[in-house]
Amino acid sequence: MTLTKQQRLTAMATAVLIALCSCAGTAELPDSPASAAIDEPGVPKQLQARQIIVALPDRLRSDWPSITRDLQARHQLRPVGEFPLTSIGVQCLVFQVPVEQSVDAVLSQIKADPRVELAQRNQTFEGLQTGAATAYYELAYGAKLLRADLAHRVSTGRDVSVAVVDTGADTDHPNLRGRIVETATFVEGGEPSFRSDRHGTAIAGVIGARAGDSGIEGIAPDSRLTVLKSCWYSDPAASKARCSSWTLAKAVDYAITHRIKVLNLSLGGGVDDLLARLLATAERNGIVVVVATLDNPVDPGFPASLTTVIPAVACDVNGHVTTPHWPSIRFVAAAPGVEVVAPAPNAGYTLMSGSSLAAAHVTGVVALLLQQTPQATPDQVRAVLRATVRPTAGSAPAGVSRLGIVDACAALATQNPTLRCP
Repeated sequence: MTLTKQQRLTAMATAVLIALCSCAGTAELPDSPASAAIDEPGVPKQLQARQIIVALPDRLRSDWPSITRDLQARHQLRPVGEFPLTSIGVQCLVFQVPVEQSVDAVLSQIKADPRVELAQRNQTFEGLQTGAATAYYELAYGAKLLRADLAHRVSTGRDVSVAVVDTGADTDHPNLRGRIVETATFVEGGEPSFRSDRHGTAIAGVIGARAGDSGIEGIAPDSRLTVLKSCWYSDPAASKARCSSWTLAKAVDYAITHRIKVLNLSLGGGVDDLLARLLATAERNGIVVVVATLDNPVDPGFPASLTTVIPAVACDVNGHVTTPHWPSIRFVAAAPGVEVVAPAPNAGYTLMSGSSLAAAHVTGVVALLLQQTPQATPDQVRAVLRATVRPTAGSAPAGVSRLGIVDACAALATQNPTLRCP
């Protein structure tokens, strides 16, 4: 059969197209933005750079798969994870934005998509400590300064569930053995280092350690501790642990769905819409949230800036506080956070400083209160603490309506008139 000139040209074009398609099917294009990885060797996937979190609403559940594919293709994104947040009814998608694109520009476009409920960066947070001290200053002054030793006559936090959202913790430490009733890890590859993590071990110990032979006892030694590993040390010598919106959101959601009573967040970072929503849900579910604050006279940091939490600042053994100037904060709880002795991995002990430790002390006092009045709401707990604080040794705060040292005995005495607080 003789082909016309037009038929010969059409056949040649078809052959070329088939060849191109065949090549495209067997080889990746290395410069394709969608396939370009931004991997940091040795860093868990939840803490990688240039990640965004996109939340899809439950009402579109049947469309989640198609929306996910469409967002990925439309914005040339690399999918790196997804997870549900049951407590707030959303499905979270995590994408990595290629270096060829502006993260802010991509977020702006996705936020305008009517199918998307929330979109933000996967932000980083840090444990708020200032490092270990070089020598023991005064051992175990926390319980005495807060008068928790007197409060223990009527309450030890028995059976009050407390979640420590932090690094892992040494569950075999002599002061913590049997004290941590549940653990979970939200950091990829975080299990092997769980028991060697320093920060979470110290925070768990300040809250709920039992004395044993060391004499180091937590503020609420009979509370039920759950350690939710959401933070990770980049190397064994790192002074601070890193967390992300991704890991923290999953941990807070876990605490809400498991009906935890007190949530300790000894960490801080930038404003985070997803976490703010989760913490508001936690409060509506009756969870008291205690958080650390930045060492910054004008900015308490996040989540300390939220009205749904109890922010804590560090004081020393003499009750001295470097007074913050946070006009938007209605109540600031001061507690020991300067050279505090705490458990360390491998049956050790260390001195640590920072508002992380202050938050842990306040968390312990909240557990004491909740043993006495299990149905108390977060607002009621804040009101009792605020009404019973003692003056600090620092100057009067400017713009802070109430800042004082938490007094566990005085707080418990409002609920149990048999308790005497000299």
